[in-house]
Amino acid sequence: MKIAISTDGDSVSIHFGRCPTFTILEIDGNKLVKKEVIDNPGHQPGFLPQFLHEMGVECIIAGGMGMRAKELFDSAGIKTIMGITDSIDDVISQILKGTLRGGESLCKPGAGKGYGLDKTTCDHNKK
Repeated sequence: MKIAISTDGDSVSIHFGRCPTFTILEIDGNKLVKKEVIDNPGHQPGFLPQFLHEMGVECIIAGGMGMRAKELFDSAGIKTIMGITDSIDDVISQILKGTLRGGESLCKPGAGKGYGLDKTTCDHNKK
């Protein structure tokens, strides 16, 4: 199975589309076969689900994503796991043990807009 994790440093990125990098995992059974980090090729509506689908990704892990992105992943047959904020190493360990559990998306509409491009903080924690 090929899995993409939206990555910001050593942790899962809160913002799927605007993460600086993706950590791409190839898992066979309960073994990590390959791990690579790639730069985010750009945030354009509909682009990343298609890009990751063409790479053979079957699952995307992120802190959150908008409803449109989730719909695009669903239509591409890519499972989404959201609500994850752990370190990449912890996520890999949980995947291999079969204990990774997602939750609700951590994104709220518009909160991540511009993050990673023209601003360095998000609006998720504002009430």
